Amino acid sequence: MPRESSAVSLKALQTAEPARVQLATDALGAAGSKDALARLNSAMSELKAMAVEPLLQQAVQSLLAEDFRAGDEWALKALNHDERNGFGWYLLAIARERLGDLASSVKAYEAALKLLPDHAEVANDLGRLAFRMGMNVQAEKLFRHYLVRHPDDHEGANNLACALRSQGKLDDAVEVLRPAIMVRQDVPMLWNTMGTVVAEQGDYANAMVFFGEALRLDPEFPKARYNLGNALLALGDPQAALEACDIAASRTKAEVERQMMRLARSTILMALGRVSEGWEEYEARLHPQYGEITYFLVDRPRWSPGDELAGKTLLVVGEQGLGDEILFANTLPDVIERLGPEGKLIIAVEERLVPMFARAFPQAQVGAHKTYGLRNRPARVVDFVEDMEQVDLWTPIGSLLREFRPTVEAFPQRTDLFSADPKRVAHWRKKLSALPGRKVGLLWKSAISRGARNRYFSPFQAWAPVLKTEGVTFVNLQYGDCAEELAFAKRKLSVEVFQPEGIDLKQDLDEVAALCCAMDLVVGFSNATFNIAAGCGVPSWLISTPGAWTLLGTDRYPFYPQTRVFLPPTFGAWDEVMSETGEALGAWAGEER
Repeated sequence: MPRESSAVSLKALQTAEPARVQLATDALGAAGSKDALARLNSAMSELKAMAVEPLLQQAVQSLLAEDFRAGDEWALKALNHDERNGFGWYLLAIARERLGDLASSVKAYEAALKLLPDHAEVANDLGRLAFRMGMNVQAEKLFRHYLVRHPDDHEGANNLACALRSQGKLDDAVEVLRPAIMVRQDVPMLWNTMGTVVAEQGDYANAMVFFGEALRLDPEFPKARYNLGNALLALGDPQAALEACDIAASRTKAEVERQMMRLARSTILMALGRVSEGWEEYEARLHPQYGEITYFLVDRPRWSPGDELAGKTLLVVGEQGLGDEILFANTLPDVIERLGPEGKLIIAVEERLVPMFARAFPQAQVGAHKTYGLRNRPARVVDFVEDMEQVDLWTPIGSLLREFRPTVEAFPQRTDLFSADPKRVAHWRKKLSALPGRKVGLLWKSAISRGARNRYFSPFQAWAPVLKTEGVTFVNLQYGDCAEELAFAKRKLSVEVFQPEGIDLKQDLDEVAALCCAMDLVVGFSNATFNIAAGCGVPSWLISTPGAWTLLGTDRYPFYPQTRVFLPPTFGAWDEVMSETGEALGAWAGEER
């Protein structure tokens, strides 16, 4: 009989609605669990008379003992006897996955699925691996294949819901989870996954109800504890978030989960102002077992804090998104000083940023890095450096912060690290001079229209108190399709947002820098363009969220000291923070008048 769930948890379940955005968490089980291997043993009973059966049994026993290297070896021995043995391929796939060789594991699972089309467990494990590798469409198909054979399996329902959630199919995810939970109220994994779906819409208060139920059922459940920590951080309690994250990390066995939690821990530490510790944990993004790793294909010694730089040639490679490449460039003046007159700096950034970086760092060699796919993860190369042997050391740009920005006080007060082409700035100022009032650039969303980041951006309708400000002309700086939002402003608010012509706001970033520098003020959420404006020293107002790590435990933006920060009292309280921003903007415009 299922254990009875708390009334508040069931009420939350009944009212759960699909989220508009995503929270990136992996709620799937591990390949080759004891239950799965027991079912596999039962399925292999037909092989008793075959010579390969003892080898397969040795592989199973090794996997049960979590000796994955031995499991790999026994599975290979079985396949040497019979290369068309589906169970051998399946066991090899499990062993390779648990050893971290995901690309090889995928091939082994695919071979097993062809040879064992009726053994749906293979599809479930292959779907789980596809999910880990970001192949969400394929994962959904495989999980649906599994559920056709096992329609009442709660793990299959959970896994399908995770794949749907990661594609933004949140209506479908809720519809899969709700009946599964009603049948099996005693399964903590289902409550945890429903919590992640609810959290993606920014409803962290209700998400905590689901995570709490998962932990009531299983106080040792690391993923639920980790997700609870994320919710606590979003709700403005970083200390409690850190405690939850530390407990979760101490109880997880899978390295991929441990590194995910380390990275989350880094942002919590920075939100607490423990900057140096935060940067150290931020190195988890480069760990081979981190699920979202970017590979850097640079065959030179890697720089570490404390390494001598004077007179050396250092290659710095941009990472993460466009905004992060600009954000982390904060350290480069210090690096140039440390290299000295005999040293050389080579900077590899996204191609659209090359003119800006070349202008900011004329003493450096600046070129574009390129990114390709490698084992279903991005791999970054630097091919504009013809003689890589000249490079003494290299580093991802974010790692420099460990040495050069260990405290909030270590951040400089310089406001204009970057600059725009003066002629293009003059062009835009002349063009905008015909418009009335002061010119305020607007930014309200990320380029990613679906995904975990979107919960950090308000609905456009919430901008009404800002857009109604008199004495200003609003200028659209937002890249992407903005037609719906601009039409809303005109139709509902009678506000004509100026749309600059002759510029691609997504691709022409050097021109975007010039346009930003023609503004009297830029207001909005943090995205690539906001970082360009703030990096060029433009007066900027940032609308952020509680627990934002980039504030480093302060109420300001240490990376851009001229930036004023507006925070909602709690996560998702957009109406309140937009009203505050609108009042401040009215006062600012009134001072000018």
